[in-house]
This record gives sequence, structure tokens and C-alpha cells, in this order.
Amino acid sequence: MNPPVFETDSLSALFSPRAIAVVGASSSPQKIGGIPIDYARRFGFEGALYAVNPRAAQVQGLPAHTSLRAIGEPVDLAILAVPAALVGDALEDAIAAGVKGVVLFSSGFAETGAEGAAAQARLAARARSAGVRLIGPNCLGLMNLRRNVYATFSPAPGVGRVAPGRIGLVSQSGAFGAYAYAMARERGVGLSLWATTGNEADVQLADCLAWLAQDEGTDVIMAYMEGCRDGERLRAALALAQARGKPVVMVKIGSTDLGAQAAASHTAALAGDDAVYDAVFRRYGVLRAHSLTEFFNLAHSAAVAGRPQGNSIGLFTLSGGVGALMADDAAAEGLDVPPLSDAAQATLREWVPFAAPRNPVDITGQVTNDLSLMERSARLMLDDGRFASWMGFLAAAGASDAFWPVLRELVASLRAAYPGTLLAISTLLAPERRAEIESMRCLVFADPSEGIRTIAKLARLPQPGEAALPLPSAAASGATIHLPSGTLGEPEALALLERAGVPVVAHRLAHDADAAARAAEALGFPVALKIASADIPHKSDVGGVALGLQDAAQARHAFDRTQAGARRARPDARLDGALVARMVGGGAECIAGVHRDPVFGPVLMFGLGGIHVETLRDVSLRVLPVTREDALSMVRELRAFPILAGARGRPAADLDSIADALCALADFALRAGDSLASVEINPLIARSRAEGGCVAVDALVVGRSGAPAPH
Repeated sequence: MNPPVFETDSLSALFSPRAIAVVGASSSPQKIGGIPIDYARRFGFEGALYAVNPRAAQVQGLPAHTSLRAIGEPVDLAILAVPAALVGDALEDAIAAGVKGVVLFSSGFAETGAEGAAAQARLAARARSAGVRLIGPNCLGLMNLRRNVYATFSPAPGVGRVAPGRIGLVSQSGAFGAYAYAMARERGVGLSLWATTGNEADVQLADCLAWLAQDEGTDVIMAYMEGCRDGERLRAALALAQARGKPVVMVKIGSTDLGAQAAASHTAALAGDDAVYDAVFRRYGVLRAHSLTEFFNLAHSAAVAGRPQGNSIGLFTLSGGVGALMADDAAAEGLDVPPLSDAAQATLREWVPFAAPRNPVDITGQVTNDLSLMERSARLMLDDGRFASWMGFLAAAGASDAFWPVLRELVASLRAAYPGTLLAISTLLAPERRAEIESMRCLVFADPSEGIRTIAKLARLPQPGEAALPLPSAAASGATIHLPSGTLGEPEALALLERAGVPVVAHRLAHDADAAARAAEALGFPVALKIASADIPHKSDVGGVALGLQDAAQARHAFDRTQAGARRARPDARLDGALVARMVGGGAECIAGVHRDPVFGPVLMFGLGGIHVETLRDVSLRVLPVTREDALSMVRELRAFPILAGARGRPAADLDSIADALCALADFALRAGDSLASVEINPLIARSRAEGGCVAVDALVVGRSGAPAPH
């Protein structure tokens, strides 16, 4: 599988054009065809600007051309502000004129229904065949703030412009994008590029992410996503941003019901699409924001301070209560708050006998009598603890004119002495003072809890150059497996998984009652018996399961009883006898599976099993491929992990065997490739090492209909 190729040179014609033409140009700066011209002239676009309007001689002081071809000069970007019925001819004119990129404002395409979608597909195919990149249709356009490119009809820049900066912002929604632009202006957040992708006939959000990942003028990427139709492309773009050390902050809305497959597989029901997006974001270090405030806090903080070089934090406060609050927040967010050494604590007590010197360090209001205490205490903390981050709560002192020089000197001194430490303060500062502190790469928060939460999320960012795993590839996993369409019988499913390396319960297939008795005797009592039928995935629903059978007679009776019950409940189902398996005692029931997500492909799931699996929904997910460390992390991040770790005197489960089973399951899914719809082990009994580790007791494998057989 070859990764997607992002043609950044062709995208640069869209995002950083040297010559722009507006087709459907209007003399009114309030109309869609007039706003881009007004912005370009008013805001100082330094490239060539052309107006195309066959019914006018001049447009806003520019000579009007009858067509793009009539311009006679190179045009990088054409803005099409014409009705949908005229877009086809305008695109042909652009192709003939050698235009490299098109921004298509026009609506009336895929958003209107099947006919509009077909027209949009034809446009996209024509542009693609001619090598023209197209953003839209039905989009609000784009802005390159560094080059004064305003290829948009949004009114937001007319109200007030955002300053050029090093944060790129991409939105699938024009309305959200316009509001986010206004928020950036109000919060003083500088932008490098602002783009809306609309219907995404050609350029997708992923393409914009990839361009920004390689843009030297962008350090942080903000993105708003409503959905994705090309998961492989999005993953490749996020991997590129991760490799380039560009933090991505994402707002992702919406969730869908994955539908009928959930009836046959718990995995499909539990791996809802929003949870899969979370798994993708986790894989590539994307910071997911759940509000506009968090969206801007994370992006701005990442741009100001970057990623801390670890998970430890030193907390400094002038208030014991707020110090405790910050410590609680840090613990809840998974930050490490290690205590200072005994020697450092003794020194702090010498300076302030009633200080709380452990960490958080509270030097109380004594600082008002000796302002040098702040810097001395902070330096002592950072020299002693070598914290990755340091945050100081200074109450309302920042609002004091008398205190301001002390605060400024404190931050400047700490930044010079500890250049690799993430610094943050919580106090009240006027905007211009806040900007000065942030210019020294020190974060400022009015709310200390907000500061802790932000630092914790920044600490989860991957290190620059820390590449994620490649996209799934069966070739990397060994010989391929081709599954037939539909549900496999359980004996066949267990055999496939056993060959793949998943530990499977000892079992035998019996075709009559006597064979069931012989199988039970060979396996050793007690045994379980269940009907073998690919047509009945959930055997217990039809009385097709018998547990704890103690002798051959019970095995014979159970065979006859379960067969008869299944025939009554499902007379249409094919019965292939019964599976006799050794009873597995002890351990905790878990569930493991792989579901083929329609956007991102195979997704591995693990959680506690049994009757509560869909009620509690305590599961962890990873998009494939996975590492063994991924598998261990999936187990440890469950809320119910203490049960597996040996809560209340229970023997601890063998985590290594669970991780091995998950890796084997993932490898099986990769080798099955497109022929796999889902595979599920429920239950996977997690036992201690002394008990033999985990073992699969029940398996369900569903082949994907219509999947081509390998050559």
C-alpha cells in the first residue's frame, strides 16, 4: 500500500498565489464577486490582480477582462464567483488560460442532492485531468495572512483583520471558519493561513493539513472537522505533521450509528465512529478540543510554549488552597507532581518558617515583605526538581503596577536560566502585559485549573520527529489470508485464530451425541458444549449452550438438548453438530476484536467482556497497525484495569499474554485485509500466569462481502 502523495507545489498556487483573477468580479465591494477585489486592494496584496467581467469596462478601478484567456498574463489563482450553471464554462476558461488553482465559491452542488453531486464529480474529474487544484465548491475561500491574500467573501476581515502569525487554521465549515477568524482577532492570535474546504470536490482538509505541516511559516495547526471520507489521506497528513513537529489541535463534531453490523458484533457497536476518531487522534498526537475556548487555548499555548520535555511539574503558589487545587488538577490530568528533596524543603523553611515546601510550594503572603522570595523559591524548585514544567499562581498581583516590574524580571530571569522548561503563571494581566510575558515563551492563565489542563495536554504531544506507525499493510505481516463472505463457523474461526497465534481453549467438534461424550472424556471434565452453526452467532440466545458438564452422560444429553432447542428457535439455520470445550476456570471475562471502520479501516478493540460489555462501554481502541506497547496501553487505560491488576486479593491477570493475544489478533486482521469485516473474541478469559495466561473461549469471524480474492 503506497501512502498518499501530497502535491504541495500545486497547492501553493492556491495558498500562496502571485497573481489572482476574480471571475464574476463586481463593482460593489459588498457583493460576493466584489469583496475579494476590495480586500486585495485595501489590504495590500502585492501580486497581480485581475477582474473578469464581460459586461463591464472597469471593476473597482481595475480594467475588466472578458475572460481569463483574455488577460494574457500568468494567473496562479482564479476565484470563481459565478452561478452554478456557469461554473463549467468558467473552469474550461481557467484550464485554457493555464490557471493552476481555483477557489469555487458557488453553491448548488453536492449539498443539494444527487444531481448536484454528479455535477460536482464531473467538475472535480475535469479539474483533476487538467492538473488544476480546486478548493470548494460551496466554500468561503481562503486567506494567506502573511502575503495579504484574501480569496474569500467572508465579512470577518472587513470588521477587523487578524495579525499575521504562525498558526494555520483550516475548517470544513465556512460559518465556523468565519467565527474562528473573529475569535482569533479578539484573542490576539496570529494566523499564517486560514482556509475553508466546503464540499471538498478536490482539496480536502487533509491536503491543507499536509501543506501547513510543510509550511515554514506555520508552527501549529488548528482544524475543524465534520467528517472524513478518506481516512488513509487524513492519517498520512497527521503523520506528516507529527514527523515535522507541528502540533495539531482538532475540533471534531458529529457521530453516526454504524448500523447493521452491530447486531452480529459487539465490536462494531462499541467502536462507534467518534471513538475511532479519538483513536486516530491519539495515534498521531492530535489534541482534541471540545470547546472553542479550549480550541484557542491549546493552539495559542502550543505556539507560545511548545511541548514540555516530560510529564513532571513544579507548582508554586501564594495560596495554600489554590496550591491544593492545582495539585488535584495535575493528578487528575496525569501529571507527575514529585516532592522536593528534604534539603530543598529545609531551605524553604529557613526562608519562610510557615511555608509549605513539599510541592506545591506555598510561600504564603510573606512575599509582600520580601519580593525576592519568588525568584529564589522558583530557582530552588527548578534546580532541585528539574521539572519539565513550572507553574506559579500569583493571585491578583499581576494587576498591580508596583508588582509588574518584579513579575517581568522574574519571567525573564527564569526563561534565561531554564530555557528548556515550560513556564506558566496564573494571574490577572492587561492584554499588552500578557503579550510581553508570552513573548518570553511563558504561558499566562487567569484560571489556574485551565493552565494545568492545558499543560497536561501539551505534555501528551509527540516529540518532533517521533513518527507514528505506518498505515496498515498486509504485506508487512506475512502471508495473506482470504476469508469467504459471511459468518464463519466457530470451529473454523477458532482454528484460524489459533494458527495466527491467539491462545484458544482446548476443544473438539462433535457431530452426534456419542461423539460429544467421547470428546468430553478426551478433554477432561468439566466441559462446555455449544451448538456449531455459522447461522447463529449468539448461541445462548437459542438455548444452544450447556456449561459445567461433569460426565459423558451429561455431554450426550446436552448435545441432544441444545440441538433440539436450536432447531425449534431457528429451523432455517444449518447445524454442524456441537463444539465441546474444556471449561476455563477463574480469570476475568474480556472482549477483544477488530472491526473494519468504513473510513479508517481495521480498528482493534479491548475491554471487559461478559453481559456488561455494551452497558459499561469500558473499552480501548487503536487503529492498526499496533505495537506491543500499544496493546499493553490498551489494557492499562481501562477504567476497570484494577480488576485485571488483582483488586481485592484476586490474582493479577497475565498482562503480557493479553498483549501477545491482541498483537496476534491485529496481525490476523492485517493479513486478512479487505476480506475481513470483523473478528471478535468474547470472552477472552484473562487469567494469571500460573493459570496459563489468557485464553479465547468463543470466536466470531465475519468475512466481508464483495472483497476481491488476492491474485
